[in-house]
Amino acid sequence: MDEVYLIQNEDFQLTQIDFIIRMLVAVGIGFLIGLEREYSSRSEQTEIFAGVRTFVFVVLFGFIVTFLSFFFTHWIVFAGLIATSVIVAMSYWVSANRGLVGGTTEFATLIAFTLGCTTFLGFVEASLASTVVVMVILSLKLKLQNIIGQITNTEMYALIKFVVLVLLIFPFLPDRTVDPFDIFNPRELGWVIILISGLGFVGYLLMKFFGGDRGILITGIMGGLVSSTITTLVFSKKSKEAPELSRNCAVAILSASTIMVVRVFALVFIFNKALLPHLTLPLFLLFIAGLGAAIYFHKKPTANSITDFPLGEPLNLKGGVVFGLLYIGVLFMVSYANTEFGSKGIYLTSAIAALTDINAITISVTKLAGDTMEFRTAHNAILLATLCNTIVKIGITLWVGSKKLRHYIFIGYGLIFLAGLVGFLIINL
Repeated sequence: MDEVYLIQNEDFQLTQIDFIIRMLVAVGIGFLIGLEREYSSRSEQTEIFAGVRTFVFVVLFGFIVTFLSFFFTHWIVFAGLIATSVIVAMSYWVSANRGLVGGTTEFATLIAFTLGCTTFLGFVEASLASTVVVMVILSLKLKLQNIIGQITNTEMYALIKFVVLVLLIFPFLPDRTVDPFDIFNPRELGWVIILISGLGFVGYLLMKFFGGDRGILITGIMGGLVSSTITTLVFSKKSKEAPELSRNCAVAILSASTIMVVRVFALVFIFNKALLPHLTLPLFLLFIAGLGAAIYFHKKPTANSITDFPLGEPLNLKGGVVFGLLYIGVLFMVSYANTEFGSKGIYLTSAIAALTDINAITISVTKLAGDTMEFRTAHNAILLATLCNTIVKIGITLWVGSKKLRHYIFIGYGLIFLAGLVGFLIINL
């Protein structure tokens, strides 16, 4: 049976079935937003001008005027938006005169109108995704107020600095190499600084709001977003101060190292996806080894938990710049070693660079792979850096950790080290 078209032109076609499906989606969107608004108003014992029925009508209004615009003029959509805005403005004026200042429901109403328009035009997935975002934001009012109340001046200043870096500085950096060796790209340096400092900022916020009170495991995972080496040092010292928490500290350290593997995978994915086919399995083995060890030691956690985890600076831009310069230095060093000494020079550089962390060597090697470096050499260099960094962290626990912590770490990192050796065999067979 032939489909019956309600609208059929070069740019847009709409069948009766499509019309009904999209209309039902629009009704569902209005119902969900209205349900959340009505439930919220009853929970807070306040009055709102738009509930379930009103929001359904608003979305349908946007849906219908968009439909009519194909037969009359597209200005009818604009007129519908103006009409909705006038009603919303009148409602806000009445509420403000009664001392109820707040425009959340009013703005949600305008968004509902536009969602009706976009749903009719066929952007169903985008409309549904937008609805989810709107509902999440609307339902998080108390939690957001609580979080905002805990933000300090230092943290707000850090956020402003990060926004300035991302929006006002980064876009104007030259996106080309500016050195005679065709290696240094200022835009890539800016991206590395944003990536590292941004991860640190996210890790800081997550540790502040979800770290200590949710247990040491989540704290270790968040610490791994920033630096597994720093996390190892912090918790090794903590185990010496409180030996009864050594098992917990081991869980945090191993969790951070497990996240480090995920971080390596993410960096390779961002900078050179071509390395992943042969590198995924070795990294997966490292991840499983670290995760298995962390879960094993977490099965019988101690009754105590760490609540005084040192957060440090919210946004360590200085550290990000230092790391960016380290990245450039490693990039030049790796390129020189690859040119003058071949794969042996790369491996030596990887081992040395891993003494602090493996981000710089991972990004540097990843960028050169397939260009001035063979893929297998890059694979081996990344795994070598990971294993050398593991040895460094074992050394840290031996140096500043408690006796109990050393026992746990030897077992956990022993498994990770064996997984790394198996990864080497897989790559080089």
